[in-house]
Amino acid sequence: MSEIESMKRALAAGLLSRRELLERTGMGLGALAIGQLLGDSSSSARAAEIVAETAAKPAIAAGNPLAVRSPHFPAKAKHVIHLFMNGGPSHVDTFDPKPSLLKYAGKDLPFHLSTERKTGTAFPSPFAFQKYGQSGIEVSEIFPHTARSIDDITVIRSMVADIPNHEPSCLLMNCGEARLPRPSMGSWLTYGLGTENQNLPGFVVFCPGGMPTVGRQNWQSAFLPGVFQGTSIDPQTADPRELIEDLKNRHSTTGEQRRQLDFLAELNEQHRRQRAGEPLLDARIQSFELAYRMQTEAAAAFDTSDEPQHILDMYGPGVQGRQMLLARRLVERGVRFVQLWHGAGQPWDSHDDIQDHRRLATECDQAIGALLTDLKQRGLLDETLVIWGGEFGRTPTVELPAVVLNNGLTKGRDHNHYGFSMWLAGGGVKGGYVHGATDEFGFKAVENKVHVHDLHATILHLLGFDHEKFTYRYAGRDFRLTDVSGRVVREILA
Repeated sequence: MSEIESMKRALAAGLLSRRELLERTGMGLGALAIGQLLGDSSSSARAAEIVAETAAKPAIAAGNPLAVRSPHFPAKAKHVIHLFMNGGPSHVDTFDPKPSLLKYAGKDLPFHLSTERKTGTAFPSPFAFQKYGQSGIEVSEIFPHTARSIDDITVIRSMVADIPNHEPSCLLMNCGEARLPRPSMGSWLTYGLGTENQNLPGFVVFCPGGMPTVGRQNWQSAFLPGVFQGTSIDPQTADPRELIEDLKNRHSTTGEQRRQLDFLAELNEQHRRQRAGEPLLDARIQSFELAYRMQTEAAAAFDTSDEPQHILDMYGPGVQGRQMLLARRLVERGVRFVQLWHGAGQPWDSHDDIQDHRRLATECDQAIGALLTDLKQRGLLDETLVIWGGEFGRTPTVELPAVVLNNGLTKGRDHNHYGFSMWLAGGGVKGGYVHGATDEFGFKAVENKVHVHDLHATILHLLGFDHEKFTYRYAGRDFRLTDVSGRVVREILA
């Protein structure tokens, strides 16, 4: 009996998996012979797809997926801290002053606004703007601490998204795709770079008080291996033992745990040998190992009691100060990507009263200013890219129906994806620079537009990747964070 005939019988009897068959026959010969072995055209097509997908998997799959790897070219940034102001902060009340709104206050703007819902008359910001730093960039009075670092910041005033709805816009900003499941930016970066600390997750997400809009999809790994998904933590508690559940095993010593884990690893390895290339199984094995290693490293990273009092005072009290400080401590320890959400749901979604922006900014401004100052003092800002923004901006007109509060001057704003602001600091971007502009009323980007895909392409460039070549093959297609578009915004590069 020929070897091919033997394998055919083994396959029919369920003694040989298709993957094992391909491994035994060799990828090239197996691709030619598999059609005859499986006996029909549909199976032959699937076999060819298995061959193509297996051949396209990155070499790191066989080793430690979180090991440090080199990007395409020398990078300016090594880490990312993403400050996500979920809900859509208003650019005309934060980083994009529009004095023309004063001229039209309470009047219709001289052009038609195509918005999600009909809005009302021009609504000037109730907050004063002031010039800061040597650059003289104007910043709202509600962000005085952040403004003191404006000479280290590039403000992009011409951001553009696709849809004025929270769910798709959050996914677009985080995953580069508004509708279909795609890996998040943090997952892409840990996939491409690994992480410098093998005892901590490479991608950590802080979201105080619960989940934001669309929840864990914002930090999903999607079709990338599960080890690259973000590890979410609720930083509301100050006790490091409570930040991560079951961090310590109260029933077994470290040595006993190691023996248990080694035995479990042996069983899992036997299981894996029969099911090569199963990403969910690989992720489960890796999560056991990481959880074991985290017992000592994570407790130290999240315990801020060793910080000097002046540092604690600089960040300020409350959950925002705590999570900003923790972000610095994680980056300091080699974590690749840290994302900080302002809170659960959509806190910056100020439909009813834009004065709520003052409260929200007060909650985080001191901590943001402290983070930028602290990173710079420690020599970390040059290698850490800090990103601030939400999923879109807000209209320069009043929300309808207008909600009149107190003296009738405080009202809200609706969603606006046609033009909004974000800023970046450190990690190879220019300081004290403004890129792009919205029209004189702040409705639409009109100069040097930056789409979310362009932002992602630029972030990847700063971390050493050509966004067009940084891909992952899945279901017969090469996917990338920037989908099929995006350009590097070279004007903001230092």
